[in-house]
Amino acid sequence: MSTISPLAPWPSLSRNLVAILRGIRPEEIDGVADVLLDAGFEAIEVPLNSPDALASIERLVVRAPNGILVGAGTVTMREEVELVAGVGGRLIVSPSVEEPVVRTATKLGLVTMPGVFTPTEAFAALRYGASALKFFPASVLGPRGIGAIRAVLPDGALLGAVGGITEADFPAYLAVGVEAFGLGTSLYRPGDAAADVGIRARAAVAAYDAAVRGRDA
Repeated sequence: MSTISPLAPWPSLSRNLVAILRGIRPEEIDGVADVLLDAGFEAIEVPLNSPDALASIERLVVRAPNGILVGAGTVTMREEVELVAGVGGRLIVSPSVEEPVVRTATKLGLVTMPGVFTPTEAFAALRYGASALKFFPASVLGPRGIGAIRAVLPDGALLGAVGGITEADFPAYLAVGVEAFGLGTSLYRPGDAAADVGIRARAAVAAYDAAVRGRDA
């Protein structure tokens, strides 16, 4: 099987867990970010359809230690990539495969994770230089569907599952080759107290660690 070398590879993280903070406001970001980082999350995404998302991303960039991957989700236009890069974001997550988005992001050295659902979309995203593939909505394809698509993808393609995923799903997806997970409403809903997010974040990290140990045993 052929291999692939992304132009901007997915970084080496202790855990490939992405916190999706859809709907968060800038005044909430510090407290929520702190509990996520304390729990062990190393990647945080603020979707651009959140209130004043760029301000939240900029605050995250300033607050997060070096090595933490911070960026935007729901990125669909080249201009949005440039705006995210302008406030220091390094992660570009999209719901679909948009060639200008992936190519602009890779040109700027940003990590990209476009949304795919079919082999055609997956191969297109890799051809454009995507760092990873975001199977979305993963709960519709399920582990069997993603596993079937993975069988034809090049070696080295990092697969993520996003959409309807909770910590209970980790073992089944890891078993078919998924390596990264995006957690949205199972982790954070608009208006949630930071303490509640922290409880869910710690549970997700513990479940992920246990699932990885089980896979590697």
